[in-house]
Amino acid sequence: MKNSIFILALILTTFVMAQNEEKLPYYQIPDYPEVYTAGNVAARMVDGLGFRYFWATEGLRSEDLSYKPSESGRTSSETIDHLYGLSNFILRSIASDESSAKDSEMTFDEKRKQTLLNFKKASDILRETDNLSELDNNKYPFWNVINGPISDALWHCGQVVMLRRTSGNPFNSKVSVFRGQLRD
Repeated sequence: MKNSIFILALILTTFVMAQNEEKLPYYQIPDYPEVYTAGNVAARMVDGLGFRYFWATEGLRSEDLSYKPSESGRTSSETIDHLYGLSNFILRSIASDESSAKDSEMTFDEKRKQTLLNFKKASDILRETDNLSELDNNKYPFWNVINGPISDALWHCGQVVMLRRTSGNPFNSKVSVFRGQLRD
């Protein structure tokens, strides 16, 4: 009887903790705005990136993270480190008050979460921006953020998907990148 009560209490505790667990952004892409503006379009690009990153990294195992296709290639973990760095760069490029944590101090789950949060913050800032040239800085225009780190991050999300397939853990086939949600 005591064992049954203990097991029931353990199951209930686990269930309650799972319900309170913070939801990460980009399980699906947010609804699109009714109007096309430069800021909305740029934000939607980042939302698409966040969605792809969420699903490219969802359910990665330790063997996926350590998989390396060749001596000269990156492991999935190293690619994820690079994506984290790109997310920091994107955010710092458009929000001068943002700082980032050190990669080496973070676990995969922490980096994944922070990368998704960085993409979400960047998207939110872009959505509220009427004139993207306001995001130009003394080093480069916002155009470079689009063709640089945003495009590079999309490229590397594809690499993570390819690496996970090769290591035996394919991308969720129910993910519709066209619709930005899971298929039924």
